[in-house]
Amino acid sequence: MAADKNQPLLELRGLRTYFHTEEGTSRAVDGVDFVVNKGETLGIVGESGCGKSVTALSVMQLVPDPPGEIVAGEILLEGDDLLQRSEDDMRWVRGNEIAMIFQEPMTALNPVFTVGDQIGEAVRLHKGASKHEARARAIEMLELVGIPSAAERIDEYPHQLSGGMRQRVMIAMAMSCDPKLLIADEPTTALDVTIQAQILELIRELQEREGMSVLLITHDLGVVAETAHHVCVMYAGKVVEHTTAERLFGAPKHPYTIGLFRSLPDLAKPGERLDTIPGIVPSPTDFPSGCRYRTRCPLATARCAEEEPALSSAEVGHSVACHHLEEAEKL
Repeated sequence: MAADKNQPLLELRGLRTYFHTEEGTSRAVDGVDFVVNKGETLGIVGESGCGKSVTALSVMQLVPDPPGEIVAGEILLEGDDLLQRSEDDMRWVRGNEIAMIFQEPMTALNPVFTVGDQIGEAVRLHKGASKHEARARAIEMLELVGIPSAAERIDEYPHQLSGGMRQRVMIAMAMSCDPKLLIADEPTTALDVTIQAQILELIRELQEREGMSVLLITHDLGVVAETAHHVCVMYAGKVVEHTTAERLFGAPKHPYTIGLFRSLPDLAKPGERLDTIPGIVPSPTDFPSGCRYRTRCPLATARCAEEEPALSSAEVGHSVACHHLEEAEKL
């Protein structure tokens, strides 16, 4: 089926991914909808445990089964539902069309193979390249991601490289087969601030050069501000706010999003005590009734306990799931 040039590259519709545990059913992702447009970056932001990484693993169909299971929804890549693909088809999709980089490259890279072998293996599997061609492509990719002396570094093992270099190797491996979509799951968490900035700039440069889309998963609003075109704010397995990065940073509307911004330090007020959001993200095996944020929200009413707010348009291009938008503007 020919792709419509105006359709999103990736679209999630009603995605639900559950884990069946001894404590009960964990609704890690519980009705998520969003789109990733061609050539753009969508940032998914939220606290640990809100469902960000499980969403990414669901797109890749790497959710461990058991105990995990995608129980409902559609994952459309250029209009084609990946959930209808066979496992053999998905092996081809992973790497060729969608690639993923993880937050801790030392656990994602195999310690007993050189970085060149690991990049080359992806090229040989997906592109049918010879051993010589795969090695040449690996050197090319290491040079592309800014690793000096790539022709020598290609024969080194992951433990011989710094954390920043290992993350660059992961990006080189992900980019080696020219994917349409790069999923970056907390790609800078384990790195110091200077290296974080270099990795984000590298992803941005590669995106502009290759025209790929990026799904960026992070808990860091600063990272989102630097890189994302659109942003989804997730809480307790659901999207609670979805808009452009410019709108989100200019006028956040959901009480949770407002709370996240208020918890950031203000450089103009050094030493000032930070605001915090009381409580923690509820357990996915025992979400509260109605609005899942209500147990932490200063605006919660009886309606919030009885009726779950739908993600609906607050204004053109800005969707929010909240019963009390007018009151939230005054927070």
